[in-house]
Amino acid sequence: MPSHVCVPFADTSEDSGGGEGLPEWNRSKNWKELKFGHGGGGRGARDSRYWDQDDRRRDEDYSEDEKEKISGAGGNTGDAGGSSKKGKDTNSDTGIEKGLTLESTRGAAEKEVPEVAEGGKGGTLYNEGGRKELEQYEAAAIGAAGTRMREVDPDDEYDDGIDVQDDIEDAQFRSSDGGRKLGDGTHESIEDENVALDRHMEAGGGINLGSDAANVDPKKVSGTVNKKRGSKKKSKRKKSGLTCEMKFLNSTAQLVEPVKNEKFASFSLKYVEVEEKPVGSDFWEPRFAGHQSLQEREDSYVAQDQQLTCAFVKGPNGTSTGFDISEDDRKYMSKCRIAVSSCIFGNSDRLRTPFGKTITSLSKKTVCFAMFLDDVTLHTLLSEGLKMDNMGFIGIWKIIVIKNMPYNDMRRVGKIPKLLAHRLFPSSRFSIWLDSKLRLQTDPILILEYFLWRHGYEYAISNHYDRHCVWEEVVQNKKLNKFNHTIIDQQFEFYQADGLTKFNPLDPNKLLPSYVPEGSFIVREHTPMSNLFSCLWFNEVDRFTPRDQLSFAYTYLKLRRMNPKKTFRLNMFKDCERRSIAKLFHHRSEERRSSQQLTR
Repeated sequence: MPSHVCVPFADTSEDSGGGEGLPEWNRSKNWKELKFGHGGGGRGARDSRYWDQDDRRRDEDYSEDEKEKISGAGGNTGDAGGSSKKGKDTNSDTGIEKGLTLESTRGAAEKEVPEVAEGGKGGTLYNEGGRKELEQYEAAAIGAAGTRMREVDPDDEYDDGIDVQDDIEDAQFRSSDGGRKLGDGTHESIEDENVALDRHMEAGGGINLGSDAANVDPKKVSGTVNKKRGSKKKSKRKKSGLTCEMKFLNSTAQLVEPVKNEKFASFSLKYVEVEEKPVGSDFWEPRFAGHQSLQEREDSYVAQDQQLTCAFVKGPNGTSTGFDISEDDRKYMSKCRIAVSSCIFGNSDRLRTPFGKTITSLSKKTVCFAMFLDDVTLHTLLSEGLKMDNMGFIGIWKIIVIKNMPYNDMRRVGKIPKLLAHRLFPSSRFSIWLDSKLRLQTDPILILEYFLWRHGYEYAISNHYDRHCVWEEVVQNKKLNKFNHTIIDQQFEFYQADGLTKFNPLDPNKLLPSYVPEGSFIVREHTPMSNLFSCLWFNEVDRFTPRDQLSFAYTYLKLRRMNPKKTFRLNMFKDCERRSIAKLFHHRSEERRSSQQLTR
């Protein structure tokens, strides 16, 4: 097979070698010795939102003097960090690591991955050695893509599709309104009294025939309203901001919540609620995500009646491990039948309300709009003039304040509401997640009908606008220093050892149109298979890195591989459709740089 083609997920023969010499939580009889940690995802870990600096500055024990010593010893800066016999073998002809070739599935399991902390201490693929190693990753990715690597923008992964006109509109609206209005659109209009009445109604019932459902302009719903644009910024990035036509229903008036789909897999999931301290484990500490062994992790991928570790695990005697929610907020969330949720932690974004004219009265009555915040973010929003009423609402958003964060890494904390909506809204049947950089511009019920109900799907997520192979995603994450290089390598090698291979766009039998999701917009029905997938994906984020795009394909393909007789109806839709229903904005940290560029 040509080297430039990414091949689909391949089954690997089960290895009988045990995990001798590993800690109990890190053993599995299904793999040879392969050491890795929990990605440093604890309270002592650093916030990965600040990884995107020069990686030499991220190691507290790294110095320029140490760099000179490493460079002088052996005369090869590319092997900095101690790569010798333990280093990765390279092909003498191509200079590409064997760990990145199609033969890596078997070879990765035979190598010992260094067990290191999140800070990168003790790794061999970090700092200057990581820079050299990154070049080899890029060479492999070039072969996978069959084209030149494009020049990247050092912004966040969701910075695509923002143009100068968006910046101008957002800046003008904030300056003229003092930051008191939600959202950014001057056309936004929500009748306060009606919204206040609708949003406070209990959301426990299903969707009735919409006798009072407002008609929706399909042009506005699809996000394809023609607008006069100013001059566009010339971007070095691939042009990806185009929307595409979507045929939403004109109204929710005739919509009825669908009955249970008998084609969906049926089994029962229960969750580990409490962990007791093992006898003789002096250094054991309770963890929000629990202490799942490798064997327990392997067993959890089988779609069957089971008790699953899926976050919210309390310590001995029911002590909290984090992500605490008030009793009143829990009561509100327990009544939600359909939930639209987002989060802002660490004061990273502004609060953006869904575009009022596209939200039908039916959705205002039956859909919960929940925004998860920490105290710092709430304080900032209130100081900017936003008003929260006595029932905890700012506009249409019900504010859910989170106390006692389970991780210091706010990006990892954000994966809790993103991936575990079925745990947070226990009575909900459907949910929609959107990142805080997005503003919803389409009615939620019409979104459910379009992405799930119309063709019988239970999970929907868009593909990435540019990258489709995990190999490329690894390169991008390391190029932009999105996380500790060593832990990314541990995760990547582990996945290869368990059968992950390159994406083959030419394969007519491929299970997904892309192995890399865009990730900022997720629509799901809370079926057993959807809930299981969400738990498995979160467990990967907890065990390795919070970069969920690295673990999506592995989690999905392994779930399918281990359950060949059970369907998982996942709709990976085009990213242009995601752009049609949600508008993208800058993070707060990007606004100053963006405004400076506009004034030049």
